[in-house]
Amino acid sequence: MKENPQDFEQLNITVKDHPKLWEPTVLIFSIVMCILGTIIGMELIVNTGTTPNTSLVGALFAILISRIPITLFKQFRSVHRQNLIQTAISGATFSVANCMLLTIGVPYILGRHDLVVPMLIGVTLATIIDATILYKCFDTPMFPAEGAWPPGVASAESILAVIRKGKRAVLLLVGMAMGAVGKVAGIPMDLLGVSWFGNFAAMAGLGVGSIVIGMIKTNGFGFALFGHQITFASNIFGSNFDSSSLPFTYLGHGLMIGAGMVALIQCAQMLMAKNDDNSSAVSQFTSSMKDMRGAMGKGFLAYAVVAMGLAVVCGFLSEMSPLMFVAWILFAAMSALVSELLVGVAAMHSGWFPGFATSFIFLIVGMLIGFPPLPLAILAGYTAATGPCFADMGYDLKCGYILRGSGKDPELERFGRKQQFYAELMGFGIAFVMVLLLANTYFGQGLFAPVSKTYVSTIEAGASMEIAKWLVIWAIPGAIIQAVFGTRQVGILFATGVLVGNVMNGVTILIALLIRYILVKRDPENIQTLTILGAGALAGAALYSFFTATLGLVKKK
Repeated sequence: MKENPQDFEQLNITVKDHPKLWEPTVLIFSIVMCILGTIIGMELIVNTGTTPNTSLVGALFAILISRIPITLFKQFRSVHRQNLIQTAISGATFSVANCMLLTIGVPYILGRHDLVVPMLIGVTLATIIDATILYKCFDTPMFPAEGAWPPGVASAESILAVIRKGKRAVLLLVGMAMGAVGKVAGIPMDLLGVSWFGNFAAMAGLGVGSIVIGMIKTNGFGFALFGHQITFASNIFGSNFDSSSLPFTYLGHGLMIGAGMVALIQCAQMLMAKNDDNSSAVSQFTSSMKDMRGAMGKGFLAYAVVAMGLAVVCGFLSEMSPLMFVAWILFAAMSALVSELLVGVAAMHSGWFPGFATSFIFLIVGMLIGFPPLPLAILAGYTAATGPCFADMGYDLKCGYILRGSGKDPELERFGRKQQFYAELMGFGIAFVMVLLLANTYFGQGLFAPVSKTYVSTIEAGASMEIAKWLVIWAIPGAIIQAVFGTRQVGILFATGVLVGNVMNGVTILIALLIRYILVKRDPENIQTLTILGAGALAGAALYSFFTATLGLVKKK
């Protein structure tokens, strides 16, 4: 099939030709998709505990509508309009589930129904701050647009395949088929795909960490394929080994604390460097480290102001001394900022991010400090609200960056990025309204995100010096790994694997990396093929998970 020349012209547009979110058709369609995304997001977070990547779904719907032979719909053939739509629905879905419904469930479960609305307002503001910081920090040396941001690559390649056709489209379709079939078999094809174009060292860290925790949890080495368990070794650590004992319960958390502390020092060194405005090495970025320093400083102040508002409304002064009150505000602001940085670097390199695990760490530290139960509950929700949308928006901006020519026109890139930022904010606004309208319906039926219950049960169980001891012990190797491998974030990704991984994830990653190493060693040009195949595998896995999960909800009803 011959390509339409108009399809290629749109990839070389100027600023004046770039669509705006406020165009009536784009705005209306985006709102409709956002409402759909929020409903799906809320259903899945309370029924499965997970949130799908709806950006691909939004792009898919926009592509399908653009092919309807009606003049009104032809404008959606613009990849840039498709990018705005997928950005809006992605922001709405992620924020409604991870940043809003999950977080406000914590005070509700504790019996403080009166704090649900104040909490919703607080976490919504935190989400907006989170996204604003990412908007200012994207395409800086710390968060470069050229970074992996794997789901963003998958979205962009899926959109481009429609107009480029040819070999790239075939490879993408093959990858998508691989992704869907692999998911049926029980293979995490999203991780396989990411391993073919994500940061090699970081993905290796994620893979090894996943295998380590998988072996500890099962006291063996094995995985399931097509629903059948295959065990290669059992009782590796002895028949009396107890993986639920305290040292192993907090292994991942301690590793992340140690790796995170070193990562923050590395980030601080980069932030304090004075070479950002004059160095030719930095001229490739559309944002400078000066921009990022400003964003981080203003972001911390904004987080502190919102935290103080929450503390006052929730009546913390009656539960804590003035000194503890101030300490809570500063700790909440710091936790929110650090959480998004740790989640951001993990997401950029691997497409995976330990959002809930990171907020759980700050909850444990807050318990060790001695904050009362209610402030701890609000802290957990507040911290959980930052990070997920930071990562998700990074994926969306990466998608837009590729569609706009990978930064070859800085003015176009900045304009398009601003439109995406507006789309994210609109998605957050719709998510806020939907949660405000429907939260009590879910909570009244006892439907909560599983993580919300975990936060509450952890608070009720309390912390001890024994936990603190093991957090410190495990922090040491985490810090060493992060320091040895530098800014490639191997320590962060290793800790992420330990926190949320399993043997199958680890084996898949390491096999994929081995294939990548062999093929690229044979011919460096093979990396291009692997990138497209990997993006397709990620896209296929994401679409399969989305539609099967959604159909599962329909069947339940």
